[in-house]
Amino acid sequence: MDTIATDGVAGQDSRGETARARRRKSYTLEEKQRLVAESCEPGASVSLVARRHDINANLLFTWRRQMRPSAASPLELIPVEVISSVPAAAPTVTGGAEQRGVIEIVLVSGVRVRVDAEVSEAALRRVLSALKAAA
Repeated sequence: MDTIATDGVAGQDSRGETARARRRKSYTLEEKQRLVAESCEPGASVSLVARRHDINANLLFTWRRQMRPSAASPLELIPVEVISSVPAAAPTVTGGAEQRGVIEIVLVSGVRVRVDAEVSEAALRRVLSALKAAA
């Protein structure tokens, strides 16, 4: 029985013979893309695709995550101007209840966007991107 040392040094089998150290298989980008595409087919099981190609399913999941189109684009900074000469507006009350954590964003075009603590960052990013594209 061959034994493989994890530190890259060959070990000895039960007969005292030296075993060759195995190297990790490296996959080309094309192979990875082909396996990821196969695992993304409708009805495909990542585990079954991995077994079929004799790789660990976690490795295939890692490749899928690395090749997933990034939903988050690099942050884009927008200019902000603080105007101290404008008096602060009195807080408004709507529906008889005080709104807490509401932020009003006034864009250069004059469009006002009001968001509260419940808005997700992704949703706000989509709204601001749409407004920027429409301008």
